[in-house]
Amino acid sequence: MLEVIIHPKAGQFPSLCKRPEIDHVMLSTGIQTVFNEIKRNGDEALLNYTEKFDGVKLQSSIYDITSKDAASIPISDDLKQSITIAYHNIKKFHLAQKSNSLLVETMPGIVCKQHSLPINKVGIYIPGGSAPLFSTVLMLAIPAKIAGCKEIILCTPPTSSGDIHPAILYTALVCGITEIRLAGGSQAIAAMTFGTNEIPAVDKIFGPGNQYVTAAKQLAQNYGVAIDMPAGPSEVLIFADNTATPAFLAADLLAQAEHGGDSQVILVTESEKIVQDTLAEIEKQLATLPRKTIAKQALGHSKAIVVENTVSAFEFINAYAPEHLIIASDHADKYIPLIRNAGSVFLGNYCPESAGDYASGTNHTLPTNGWARSYSGVNLDAFCKKITFQSITEDGLKGLAKTIITMAEAEELQAHANAVKVRLNQL
Repeated sequence: MLEVIIHPKAGQFPSLCKRPEIDHVMLSTGIQTVFNEIKRNGDEALLNYTEKFDGVKLQSSIYDITSKDAASIPISDDLKQSITIAYHNIKKFHLAQKSNSLLVETMPGIVCKQHSLPINKVGIYIPGGSAPLFSTVLMLAIPAKIAGCKEIILCTPPTSSGDIHPAILYTALVCGITEIRLAGGSQAIAAMTFGTNEIPAVDKIFGPGNQYVTAAKQLAQNYGVAIDMPAGPSEVLIFADNTATPAFLAADLLAQAEHGGDSQVILVTESEKIVQDTLAEIEKQLATLPRKTIAKQALGHSKAIVVENTVSAFEFINAYAPEHLIIASDHADKYIPLIRNAGSVFLGNYCPESAGDYASGTNHTLPTNGWARSYSGVNLDAFCKKITFQSITEDGLKGLAKTIITMAEAEELQAHANAVKVRLNQL
């Protein structure tokens, strides 16, 4: 059950912000070994790791999606309809993020422009395992398509029968994905980093995962591949004022706890009674959950923190920088100015975090482990790059020349200054 902390001082915040983690030396060593093997032996190593970690012996990682028809996928009509509704909401929100090209005349004769262009080749990683996250296909494929990425490679672990989970397949078809590879874990990240005969190297890798996948994505950057963000084990922090409902709080905490034993959930409130009532609700609701064993593991390193006042609450919240932040209040909007660090915020007593996980329209691929202090969640811009342009007329150069020459010579870069002077001489 959650550890209860009463009125912590600011000096305790760093230790209270710590997430569950495994030995980093062991982790990095193991991931580097996987990368070395994939780089050296390509598909052979990839398939060996699939057999080792997923218990499935494949002849190839390539999954032929082109022969599949969405109507024939064996999932319920209700689920198909739900995926369709979520698809349209997510697409609508991400379409609204499209930015126009910029054009600014900074001085007479000097025009600066910015164009947004799609990243050419992207890899999207879709976790499988005990909870196949078909919703992540929506979150990553939709903005990639809107951005105009030319090649989208979807990697996901195979099922125990060596197939793809039908909900992942259906969602991929709805999103227009044409390339799927049955590969999971750090070996899939390594394959998209280096490229193999069956899996092309990509320019940027997207997607959540466990600590192994997160470490692999971070290592991929050392080999010239960009990533969306460090997105490891999931987490939620709930701020509850005196208008919060303990049954709702318990449900939201358990929703996040069932993601995995290395997840973390935090309750922050000024009320000890809310904590006690919420703990009682957790006991009641936990008993009914199929994944209660996993949820209990997460609750074992989670906390309920009773703070002295709202100022202290948000000092801790911003220090923790949660992936998901729920403001459980009938007056949630009044707390918005206090929020500085969070991946995605859920406002009000009727806004569960699961709405953002699935269908409200916002993206659920978010920074964890405190990275919300410096990273945004996935959005349309994550699939684009911005290129700037400038054009200068003869009169424009004359007007700016002295400024450039003075600054270049002050930095003792005479060739920079000379690039302007030779043009002035000709003019």
